[in-house]
Amino acid sequence: MKGRVERLTDLLGDKEVDVLLVSDLVNVRYLTGFDGSSGVALVGPRTRAFVTDFRYVEQAAEQVHASFARVQASPDLLDAVIDLIPAGEVRLGFDDAHVPVRQHVRMRELLPERVELVAAGGLVERIRAVKDAEEVQRIRIAAQLADAAFERIIRDGLVGRTEREVAIALEHDMRTRGARRPSFDSIVAAGPHGALPHAQPRDVPIRPGELVVIDWGAELDGYCSDCTRTVAAGAPGDEAREVYELVLSAQLAGLKDVRAGRGGREVDAVARDVIAARGHGEHFGHGLGHGVGMEVHEAPRLSQRSDDTLAPGNVVTVEPGVYVPGRFGVRIEDLVLVTENGSEVLNGLSKRLLTTD
Repeated sequence: MKGRVERLTDLLGDKEVDVLLVSDLVNVRYLTGFDGSSGVALVGPRTRAFVTDFRYVEQAAEQVHASFARVQASPDLLDAVIDLIPAGEVRLGFDDAHVPVRQHVRMRELLPERVELVAAGGLVERIRAVKDAEEVQRIRIAAQLADAAFERIIRDGLVGRTEREVAIALEHDMRTRGARRPSFDSIVAAGPHGALPHAQPRDVPIRPGELVVIDWGAELDGYCSDCTRTVAAGAPGDEAREVYELVLSAQLAGLKDVRAGRGGREVDAVARDVIAARGHGEHFGHGLGHGVGMEVHEAPRLSQRSDDTLAPGNVVTVEPGVYVPGRFGVRIEDLVLVTENGSEVLNGLSKRLLTTD
């Protein structure tokens, strides 16, 4: 935790701020260790303060890193923050991506004239994007747990079960293995429904011969996993097999291109070009991937609009897909760690087209 705060203070000059008010709860947890629902942190070169209310005083005493002074607010967190701001003229950074307009107005009303509010969003997210060894290990274990849950569910077969039944069983199995919760609402989409990239599971039985897109993840010890496999519920047709092999080729090309120094837009293009060359460019409408960590969607991004550059310690998904309206969808996704010398896939599942009853 101490090292994270030091990295953050090194970045404050980029936004020309003296102190940063961190209010997004995921960022607060990253910096302090606190995982309650009410808390803010104030961070500067000589400022380390954490503020919460009466409900979380004991929890903060257990969780918040010792480098932070712990302050109880009564009743409003912002009231306590004002007293913690250093003396003199101060440029106070705030996370404009997470602060509602109403809260910003209230901050402006409460703060003395000597304090200038400065939009400084994205600083904590920038350091969160590069995972340390402990974070990588937590993500790795979450991925292994999710892999085991998937294998268990597939052994029971898919034909005749509803999409919703499969999703519930998958999420229950992950919780039974120790997951705090799913990383996100699981996607189970069969046949034509699989052509919706973010389909919601229905109370519709899976039929023989359908491709089934299953996208799931586990949150364990504060970190997420994310994986997608497309499974055949019985023997699929030739077109489905051909598209599956195309998506697999694109995914393998994308995985091979993931390495430090590569741009998110460049890696996206490598996989996208494979799909476009086979006439399915219009059927791949989302980005190739995104960062995963404390949240299932974070920096860096692999997409046509990304300005990110990959660095050692990034954990990203590589998930090309082809979605044929009215027919089926195919998506294959792995979690990938960017290393000093290349990359490492953190999932352990096979990518061959799995056929189950």
